[in-house]
Amino acid sequence: MARRSCLFLGACVVAALVCPRSAPRADDTSGETVKGGKKGGEAPPRPAFVKDVAPLLAKYCTKCHGGKRPKGEVTLDTFKTEEDARQQPKLWEKVALNLRSGEMPPSGRPRPVAAEADRLLAWIETQVVQVDCTKGRDPGRVTLRRLNRAEYKNTIRDLVGIDFKPADDFPTDDVGYGFDNIGDVLSLSPLLLEKYLAAAEQIAAEAFKNPAIRARVFLPALGFGKKKVEAVRAVIAGFATRAYRRPVTADEVTRLFRFVKLALDNGDPGEKGLQLAIQATLVSPHFLFRVERTPRTKGTLTAFAVTEHELASRLSYFLWSSMPDEELFRLARAGKLRTGDTLERQVKRMLADPKARALTENFAGQWLQIRNLKTATPDPGTYRGFDEALRSAMARETELFFEAIVKEDRSVLDFLDADFTFVNERLARHYGLPGVKGSEFRRVSLQGQERRGVLTHASILTVTSNPTRTSPVKRGKWILENILNAPPPPPPPDVPELEEKQAELRGTLRQRMEQHRTNVLCASCHQRMDPLGFGFENFDGVGAWRTHEGKFPIDASGVLPGGQKFKGPRELVAILKAREGDFRRCLAEKMLTYALGRGLEAYDRCALDDIGAAVVRGQNRFSSLVLAVVKSDPFQKRKGRP
Repeated sequence: MARRSCLFLGACVVAALVCPRSAPRADDTSGETVKGGKKGGEAPPRPAFVKDVAPLLAKYCTKCHGGKRPKGEVTLDTFKTEEDARQQPKLWEKVALNLRSGEMPPSGRPRPVAAEADRLLAWIETQVVQVDCTKGRDPGRVTLRRLNRAEYKNTIRDLVGIDFKPADDFPTDDVGYGFDNIGDVLSLSPLLLEKYLAAAEQIAAEAFKNPAIRARVFLPALGFGKKKVEAVRAVIAGFATRAYRRPVTADEVTRLFRFVKLALDNGDPGEKGLQLAIQATLVSPHFLFRVERTPRTKGTLTAFAVTEHELASRLSYFLWSSMPDEELFRLARAGKLRTGDTLERQVKRMLADPKARALTENFAGQWLQIRNLKTATPDPGTYRGFDEALRSAMARETELFFEAIVKEDRSVLDFLDADFTFVNERLARHYGLPGVKGSEFRRVSLQGQERRGVLTHASILTVTSNPTRTSPVKRGKWILENILNAPPPPPPPDVPELEEKQAELRGTLRQRMEQHRTNVLCASCHQRMDPLGFGFENFDGVGAWRTHEGKFPIDASGVLPGGQKFKGPRELVAILKAREGDFRRCLAEKMLTYALGRGLEAYDRCALDDIGAAVVRGQNRFSSLVLAVVKSDPFQKRKGRP
């Protein structure tokens, strides 16, 4: 009986997932992240391309970004009309970003005066990107999203009360836009479907074996015969409502109740049928996917608010990587989640909950890339003090630091220059911090130290290094991508690696890289990345402080493309903090991408502008960032379909 039902159950799931009539519709949307933009308000002047823009490009840009070998693979001399430019809005967004930050034109080149720069920026924002934040906004539409491994594990824990991690042997989730919760890449393979079926059977069996779970979830239905029907239906309805994260229909309950009836008709205990109904619930698309209904509308740009239950799920999977709890369900049932200051109070409650550790593990772990520390392989001959205890301590430092920002509702700028961190004896010894004993972590001051913020955490310094040496390129690229929101383009093909043999005879790493940069295809991007990376060259490949590289003294000075000079990591961190607007924008983009589960589009600029302004008003507090994301149109609303 059980085998027949399991096979039948598997066939039903496959049909539900592939049949257009029964499967939830997957509304597809994808796109690259874009940057920049001003808030709405007084309309800026509307320069013309031929008269106002082309002369500026010829004067300041096309000498480097033109011809057969344009620097950075950015070509600006092929545009003849405004219409030509509108075909490549992402390119012009990149131009605007570099112009605002002062990175382009680079130091030593003629630079536009303020009026000229304003004219070019105004043209990009009014004539090319053409996003009017004063009119109706497009909130976008998220692709039907499968629960990723972390979300599945946490949801089972909170739904059934079992924390035996059934998803540990699931295939690894694909990553898009830097995160593994992006709907566009969360596919469902035949192997994963088999894993779901096996996990559902195991979970249901474990749940019925556990006396506490039986009493809490299934007690009203246990011991029933062919006559305790309504009670069984009530148990199924309650479980499915929580599993589907919305009220279930009578038809859905009837379909699940058929498993109970099938068991009774075959002479099996009714409890076996209830167990099969639970299995069926756990392999339903409505459990495995975050389904959001999309009403038909008269136009594709029609936006509508998601339901209260859908908003509760968006909120819980954003902050907890799990299903809503009973308080969120209660507010959603009553239609009060958006009433008054309820949403703000719920966000603060959820951030204070232990389940908010998921934000550290899944958002911070991917934004800061500390997940990569697990696979980092420092050379044991080069770094003899590195071991698994140190690797674990490195990761824990960054996790505790992020949690402190969240729990204490500190300024997000502390990510850049906080003068405290968390260490145990092993990590303190690695950092050269005296007076720390034992394996327990404690908060310590960094006053008088060169370390500041996450940029000097050993976890990040290690994942941005090579096995046998530091990598100023990787460190600079990491800063551009995760702090300044200005990722460099991919490297050109067929560029040789930096020569490592007999390195001690070729000078310092800085000198060897200067030789490497004689390749004109590499120079423009390396001018942006390398100075940032060399600013942290006093930290070796596992984040320990040093003053020499072999017999050569470390030179941690540099000049950024905008002309700013620095000596050492603290001065560089101060320069980066001065660009707090770029960092705020970067963090807002990362968090909104993670919260929505999709890449950002041009129309999301308005929401990003609003989020940035709200964070400034909130004195850069972490909760102000989270709340601004939660209140944004893309998070609260959804685009209709014609």
